[in-house]
Amino acid sequence: MTRDMTYLADLVTAVQALPVADGRARRLVALAGAPGSGKSTLAELLVRALCANGTPASVVPMDGFHLDNGLLSEMDLLARKGAPESFDAAGFQRLMAAMATEEEVVYPLFDRAQDIAIAGAARVDAGVEVTVVEGNYLLFDAPVWRDLAAIWDLSVRVDVPREVLRERLVARWQAHGLSDAEAEARAERNDMANADRIAEAALPADVIWKGETE
Repeated sequence: MTRDMTYLADLVTAVQALPVADGRARRLVALAGAPGSGKSTLAELLVRALCANGTPASVVPMDGFHLDNGLLSEMDLLARKGAPESFDAAGFQRLMAAMATEEEVVYPLFDRAQDIAIAGAARVDAGVEVTVVEGNYLLFDAPVWRDLAAIWDLSVRVDVPREVLRERLVARWQAHGLSDAEAEARAERNDMANADRIAEAALPADVIWKGETE
């Protein structure tokens, strides 16, 4: 049954109550949401709170599985970078399977300044009891992506109104130096198009997060 939740302490309690299934190295918590929803911020807050409450945890972002710009250009997808087809979904699925069962796992990170994914850039150690995974397509009903739902011990959808998403995304692009018109066009053509796809193909979540993270 899906629960609405607004307080971080309640989310921490829900995560800590999760049993560790047989054959699993740790619990996996998915934080899914549209671009600009605040899932990255919530992931960091949740991990800090879990660690403070005696549960070693770490954040693993999905963004390390962006396909390289050269490959996206060959696929005519560079202008749609961030869309589900612009990620290595199968590679990400393999990482999550390893994250659930292997004690130590190395994974890639996305460098926004260089606009590239960097292989082997981070690691989850054996002592980590909870991995909080954050990304746009963790609860997305499409081939490969939908198979991830079976991996999560707890799934959380970060729910933000569309107009709030748009405001945040425009502000994000303005902060990157784009003019008002450029920022609005970039947000609408790509980010909001992805947000709409996520909303249209959303799988059920255990928790709908209604709290403020930005």
